[in-house]
Amino acid sequence: MDTEVRDNSIRKEGFLVKRGHVVLNWKVRWFVLKADKLLYYRYEGGKRDSCHRGTIPLTGCGITCPFLEYENRPLVLKLRTGSGEEFFLEACSREERDEWAAEIRAVVQNLSLGGNNTIPTQTRKGSRALQNINISQVVDSMYDVHSGIRMTSHMEQGSTYINCFSGSALVDWLVFMQLALTRVEAVILGSALLDEGSVRAVGVRSVEAVRNAALGEQFLDDSTALYSFAENLKKRGSVKSEKSLSAVELSGRVQKRGYLLKQGHKVKNWKVRLFVLRAEPGFLHYYDPSKDDINPAGGFPLRGCLVSSLDDNGIPSGVKGKVQGNLFKIITKTDKHYFIQAPTRQEKMEWIEAIKHLT
Repeated sequence: MDTEVRDNSIRKEGFLVKRGHVVLNWKVRWFVLKADKLLYYRYEGGKRDSCHRGTIPLTGCGITCPFLEYENRPLVLKLRTGSGEEFFLEACSREERDEWAAEIRAVVQNLSLGGNNTIPTQTRKGSRALQNINISQVVDSMYDVHSGIRMTSHMEQGSTYINCFSGSALVDWLVFMQLALTRVEAVILGSALLDEGSVRAVGVRSVEAVRNAALGEQFLDDSTALYSFAENLKKRGSVKSEKSLSAVELSGRVQKRGYLLKQGHKVKNWKVRLFVLRAEPGFLHYYDPSKDDINPAGGFPLRGCLVSSLDDNGIPSGVKGKVQGNLFKIITKTDKHYFIQAPTRQEKMEWIEAIKHLT
């Protein structure tokens, strides 16, 4: 990951999940953004391939972010090259997705003649559209069977809320449907929906914001702030709450998300997994990014765990294969050992510190 000298022409690099062109499955690839193209590589046995597996030319490329047409993948962005080829890439978080989109847009604009005039013009048009928007039409669009906002179940502090959506999911949807041009405009529109009574807060975070925040700060662009349609809108039913052991385990507030390499316990191979760190209660879960981030592939409580950095010189005891570096180890309270690689040394230290706070 960062054992080689960094190329100064690299604008951004990291793991993304890419949809295949022939076989329409999702696989993790290491992406490197350059001044005119996006390269991607495979990871095999814990190391990145020396030669890249594909190139996405960025001259004349169009970017759709967010791209919400994949039901269980809300963190996708779409690239359409100048030749019309489409690429679908999924990030580990909304922040990371939006950062990739911003960096790619900057590259596309640098390659484009007159690209500097694009964003201000769109911003002015979007502002006028937002002033004249019809709230009832927005609500009707949210209810649309084919393109409306997706209703899901969310867990918060031991309770499962069904038939609801998060604040960030609504912001994503409003931008995707071009009802708002930017996330800031979408938050304003979300606030209007809340103020008009078309949307109501459910769950602890969103209810607390409504009670205590200033009027313009009551709607939260946050994946842990939950909302639903108002009680008088019965098309999709009311929100119910139920408790279960899995709900408690997955109900903690997300502290950190990211792609890391994990060594298997039975077959000692290395695979990229999406790790999610939660607090209150403290748990570390990992997911198979080729599937979804709804059902964990595994996880464990952090109370009583030991986490430590491993020396990159040589192969530490218990580690198999040729690894890239930036290793650390977690020993659970039940004495189960997890060997993990981070993409960079900085990320390794950030994960170690974040985990230590919850052990």
